[in-house]
Amino acid sequence: MKPIYLDYNATTPIAKEVADAMLPYLYDLFGNPSSSHQAGAQAKMAVEFARRQVADLIGAQPTEIIFTSGGTEANNHAVRGYCELHQDKGRHIVTSAVEHPAVLEVCRDLERNGFELTILSVDPYGQVNPHDLEAAIRADTILISIMHANNEVGTLQPLKELTSIAKSHGIAFHTDAAQSIGKIAVNVNNLGVDLLSIAGHKLYAPKGVGALYVRDGIFVKNLMYGAGHENGKRPGTENILEIVGLGKASAVAARDLSANQQHLISMREFLYDELVKALGVERLRVNGHPSQRLPNTLSLGIHGIESHQLLNRINHQVAISAGSACHADSVTISGVLKAMQVPDVWAQGTLRFSVGRETTGEEIREAVTIIRSVILEN
Repeated sequence: MKPIYLDYNATTPIAKEVADAMLPYLYDLFGNPSSSHQAGAQAKMAVEFARRQVADLIGAQPTEIIFTSGGTEANNHAVRGYCELHQDKGRHIVTSAVEHPAVLEVCRDLERNGFELTILSVDPYGQVNPHDLEAAIRADTILISIMHANNEVGTLQPLKELTSIAKSHGIAFHTDAAQSIGKIAVNVNNLGVDLLSIAGHKLYAPKGVGALYVRDGIFVKNLMYGAGHENGKRPGTENILEIVGLGKASAVAARDLSANQQHLISMREFLYDELVKALGVERLRVNGHPSQRLPNTLSLGIHGIESHQLLNRINHQVAISAGSACHADSVTISGVLKAMQVPDVWAQGTLRFSVGRETTGEEIREAVTIIRSVILEN
């Protein structure tokens, strides 16, 4: 039997509609978009149609979308590409303590190579305080990169306030939106961001494809050099199969956003209620913001357990993530939970549940029964 899957923040299955849209490009429509003949023209049309679908999802113009190999490349292109191109204006970067490694590690590498880095702390809910951002800005600050939604606890950052501060100082703002796209409304103009990263496999599209939004008038240095693909911004023959998949996934996400949100919230709340009934509210601690969070994410500390040990017992039955990891004779708490100052007694017992479009109440009941039985055995 397949495990009950409650780890949609880690990755999502390819939606059937997406797979169906991709299928012709696996077999028959295999042309190179750079070719001038009909096969090439068909491929080029598919890429540009997908570009518009992605742009429409986030309120952008198609010319502002660059296809990438995923969220990590998009983050690298945004952060490194912007900073290296504009370092003559300054070499100071601001980010937050709860960023994904695909942003934090890029910033740290830039720091090792002559840039200066300020990492903002977060409050116990995982949010950056806008006053802290204002205080961190210097005359040589050139980029601020703060994620939209946290992958571990689901907390949403107050991006409108943060980007307003950046704009008042004339500083470019990048956000990693890998977790928020398709779960909540994301509009680049409403948010006020200049650069935004998308990861296809978080969006029911394939792994290995993503996109970077670059606002018109914002320029980033290429990571690679070659021919003039992606309007000269990302060389290499386009991955048409997966680009078509990302486009279709974007269209489906836009079409079904409201219904999906309602389903995700209802499943998340049902999961929490079932866990309360099974284990008692006194044994549970919700990590993250109580309202400003993703509709599908429940980061939950369970008192008296070590999450990695529980996962070892149930990983063939239920797929979830832990907030800590075991290394030899020690337990390592996630950097996000540390930044939020979650007490170790709760952090070491933290589980991240993330429900998806296909999650059912029956699956949740069964998962809670399995978790309860293992915990109560100890």
